[in-house]
Amino acid sequence: MTIDSTRLAWAIAAASDSGGPRSLAGELLRDGADAALRRRWDQGSDGTCQAALVLAREMAERGVGVIVLGDPEYPDRLAETPTAPPLLFCWGNPALLRMPGVGMCGSRDVSERGLQAARTCGEAVARKGLTFISGYAKGVDTETHLAALGQGGRTIIVLAEGFVHFRQKKAFGREGLNAKHVLVLSQFAPSQSWTVGAAMTRNGVIAGLGQALVVIEAGETGGTLNAGMQAIRMGRPVLAHVGTP
Repeated sequence: MTIDSTRLAWAIAAASDSGGPRSLAGELLRDGADAALRRRWDQGSDGTCQAALVLAREMAERGVGVIVLGDPEYPDRLAETPTAPPLLFCWGNPALLRMPGVGMCGSRDVSERGLQAARTCGEAVARKGLTFISGYAKGVDTETHLAALGQGGRTIIVLAEGFVHFRQKKAFGREGLNAKHVLVLSQFAPSQSWTVGAAMTRNGVIAGLGQALVVIEAGETGGTLNAGMQAIRMGRPVLAHVGTP
């Protein structure tokens, strides 16, 4: 993807603004992406803008760009949800955002039976020509990404933190992630760290991008259950693997 480092700096500054994502989303849809981002930039402090410029150069060198709510590249399925993120920082193939896909959420401490279910699902999704969408945690997330890619499929990794903290896992092999078959997304400012709240918020993107959501071994509380409930509220079909009694 072509990266406009100036626009990227505007987006980073806007993502760091204390006004919140809902306020920014409203401005983007009302005034247009570039106009709203530029106004936020002009209203920012010198320190915020300088830091954003430095970080934008670093992100651009790593191949990280941004898609803004209202851009033609922004996926319709996600834009139609009530919590559509105003900004999607991304690395890889953005065309995957407009392809049909299936989301997956599951426990980090999944059973072997649950891991096998995740692998089988990832392989089946890939064979059907669908894009697989999940997080980046150990367990279900990683296993299903690997299964889909192993079948020659496509996968979207949705982060619960900013790109400053993103590192490719050894599980994906010495060559790492293939930017043609993978898209890595983050709705958060690049410097934001992982938090439980961010992980819950991120689950809305996984549910929103997919045409359906598969949950593996959801507990009575926690992120997997939260993802399933968000998908139901969005009107997405939810398929559940409950694990061993």
